[in-house]
Amino acid sequence: MTMTDPLSDMLTRIRNGQRANKNVVLSPASRLRASVLEVLQREGYIRGYSAQDDVASGLPQFRIELKYHEGEPVIREVHRVSKPGRRVYSKIKDLNRVYNGLGISILSTPRGVLSDGEARAANVGGEVLCTVF
Repeated sequence: MTMTDPLSDMLTRIRNGQRANKNVVLSPASRLRASVLEVLQREGYIRGYSAQDDVASGLPQFRIELKYHEGEPVIREVHRVSKPGRRVYSKIKDLNRVYNGLGISILSTPRGVLSDGEARAANVGGEVLCTVF
């Protein structure tokens, strides 16, 4: 069965895994998902991720290690901004800060998938994929 919004599916798996206090969640693999996971790892929201093959289907998937601080999940909120039915683009000077700079926005730019801080440093805007706090 095809999925309409694979990135939203991965973010929901992360959100549900942290609500259930799981250490690891699995998600199907893709290049976009890998780029978003790389940003989350660089910014310290997840411990890490690794690619592996699913035993049952033989398809590649990511093993995402979730991060907790003093028993509380590091990711408090994660929201999908740009959806398949409504794409949201932003110039870097028009991009709002998430919780006054405590959270991050993840953007798909011509220079790759970047956090809002990296995009500001590179002075490049793009599609706002999601916000994380």
